[in-house]
Parts: sequence; structure tokens; C-alpha cells
Amino acid sequence: MYPLKFKKCFIEKIWGGRAFESVLDIKLPENKKIGELWEVSSHKNGMSYVENGDLAGKSLEELMESSGEELLGKEVYNRFKGKFPVLIKYLDVNDRLSVQVHPSDEYALRVEKEFGKSEAWYIIDASPDAKLIMGLKEGMTKEEFTEKAKAGNFEDMFNIISVNKGDCIYVKPGLVHASLEGSVVICEVQQNSDTTYRIYDFDRVTDGKKRELHIDKAADVINFDEHPEITTVDTRKSIRLEGAVKEEVVRCQYFNIDRLQVEGVYDDQVSPSFRVYSILEGEGKIVHSGKEYSAKKGDTYFIPAGLDVSIEGKLDILKSFL
Repeated sequence: MYPLKFKKCFIEKIWGGRAFESVLDIKLPENKKIGELWEVSSHKNGMSYVENGDLAGKSLEELMESSGEELLGKEVYNRFKGKFPVLIKYLDVNDRLSVQVHPSDEYALRVEKEFGKSEAWYIIDASPDAKLIMGLKEGMTKEEFTEKAKAGNFEDMFNIISVNKGDCIYVKPGLVHASLEGSVVICEVQQNSDTTYRIYDFDRVTDGKKRELHIDKAADVINFDEHPEITTVDTRKSIRLEGAVKEEVVRCQYFNIDRLQVEGVYDDQVSPSFRVYSILEGEGKIVHSGKEYSAKKGDTYFIPAGLDVSIEGKLDILKSFL
């Protein structure tokens, strides 16, 4: 095993744009609105394929079948019953992201036959006017929500927040969320799921018709008392290490996220679990067993369990792990 780099999977979205080119130095397909960029995924809707080294061309699904325990680490492999546990992507929300909600594991496994969807949104870039919908107004009931949503009456229904670069929002299942104003670029770390229940799409039309809504399923899974968990650079715990400053961004049962600001040489501790490095700024290299892997803004590396790696250079990294 060695640090793996996957081919990028570009996904067009009605609300997408071209910001990945300017914010992350990622070359995009011409004349397309790219809303999502799936970086590490074993989901059928956007499978990752190895780009570097001896395993080039292999899908993450194939690697899980042949070497799953080695990739994830024994404890994680057993805990998730041999399934790859996370999905890591970038979002370019250039227009309004539809109002939506995700189900829990219990509901999703029963109804959709896949994991539920807990996710974290790390704001890489935000316009000064960026506003998100995060949750419903205090006191909203299921009956009131269903009646208003089916009537298309969304006035005074949502909790609205402003966001800035560096903010992180933990979006639990059951939390209604969307973008409302401005634009944001997000690194999203989530469970391995693509189940979303759409509540409102701002009456947009594609191919001559409005996109499908899922009001009844949404009403079933919304947690009407849920509020967003938001951290900022100023509120997060920060630890100075040799060669890096570490911020603890998210801790939950499905994934953990640290921000690493590397300057010099940082030896990342050998982990019994996998790690994913999403490189947001800078350039440098990842070193394993004497071999160097070039690392720059827009790159993503998957580090299999148990690998000894060091990071060299000046880099701003989101590290996702279990």
C-alpha cells in the first residue's frame, strides 16, 4: 500500500459554476456548470479510480473487495461491515442549493437500502453576502411543515445564517439545509450515501419541468428541534505541534476532521485507520518509505491504515479520519 490519488469525478448541477478553477486550481471540463467534485468515493453514483502507482485503474470498490481491511484498518473495516464508510467531495454552490434534508441510518437502511447521511460542510470560500438555510424556525411542527410545503408556502419557515471562509457546519440527519444567497465553495465530508430528500427547489425548471420534491419523506425524517453545530477558526481548539498547527474541526461517530496548517516537516502519527488529506492551499510533498508524492492545492490523497507518512512544505490541509 502507498498514498493513493484518485481521478476526479466531475458532476454537473443546475446550481454549479466554475469556482473550482479559481479557488482550488482544478481544471474543469469546458462549458459545464460543475457543482460537485467527488474526490474519494466507493458509491456507484461517482466511483473513484486510482490514478497513481501500481494500482492505477483500480476502482475503490475493487480495492475494498481485495484489500478492504488493509485499506481501512481492521477495527473500521469490522465496524462498517466491510463497506467504505465515507464520501469526500467539493461543492461549488454558485446558485441556490435546493432546500433538503437527509435521513438517519435507521430510516435510510429501511427505506433506501443504504446508509443515512451525516455530513460536515467546511467553507473554503464564501462571498460577502453568503447566507445558508440551517434548520427550521423555532416551534415548527410536522403538520405545519407538511401543509405549508405542499402549498409551496415557504415564507418565514427557515432559520438563516451567514457564513465565512473557515467556518464548519456539522449537518446531522434531520437538519433542513440549503444555500440562500451569495456563493460558497465547500469541502464536504459525509457518510457513504447519496440519499437526499428535496423540499423546495426555488421553482427552477430543467428539461421543461420542475425537479422532483420529496415532501412526505422529508417530513418523516426532519428533526424539528435540530439546530446546526457551527465552529469557526476562533472557536476551535488549536494545538501547536512540531511542523504544524492542528485544529480539531469535527468529532462524531461517522468521521473526524482536523485542519492541519503545515509549515516545514510534519510527521503525521501512524494510524490504525485510514486518513484522507484534502489540500486547500499551498504546495509541498507527502513522503512515505523514501518516496515523494507531489502535493498542491486541489489535490486529495488517501493514506491507507498503518502507513507512516510525513508532510513537507507549506500546506493547509483538511484531514479526515476515523
